[in-house]
Amino acid sequence: MKTELTKKSTKLEAVLWSIALPGFAQLLNRHYIKGILFIGLEFLINIMGNLNTIIVLSFHLKIEEAIAQTNYLWFMFYPCLYFYAIWDAYKSAGGGEKAFAYLPLAFSAYFVTIGVIFSPNFTIAGELIGPLWLPILTTPIGLAVGGLIRWILLKIYTDDEIHEIV
Repeated sequence: MKTELTKKSTKLEAVLWSIALPGFAQLLNRHYIKGILFIGLEFLINIMGNLNTIIVLSFHLKIEEAIAQTNYLWFMFYPCLYFYAIWDAYKSAGGGEKAFAYLPLAFSAYFVTIGVIFSPNFTIAGELIGPLWLPILTTPIGLAVGGLIRWILLKIYTDDEIHEIV
């Protein structure tokens, strides 16, 4: 019998492996076809979008070179694949049972995609942020917006249920 701590540990393990590489958690959860599919899509989008090159150049603060190397038509697929794989891993590990629990990750996918779109010319204090750092910076914004919308929806539907009972 799993304890509450074991269940939380399993969910966290799935999320962390999925953050490391989409598909790993699915393999861990014995969803082999889905795991192989996510890993295959990860490699395809990574190679076609030049993601590893973008990462290396961005860490060396060669932002303009990273922008030049980015294949945006492929790279724009990555945020949705990435966040969906995390959500799927979490849900498969027993999480996501609360109402609207998916909203923070879904909105992160949206905001990170917007970060990718604006990354070639978005600056902060006159400095280009680039195709790695701007999407990363938009992640907490997406989590917060999704969390806020979830909170609002829970308030609306909880209030509606209370009125129906009375």
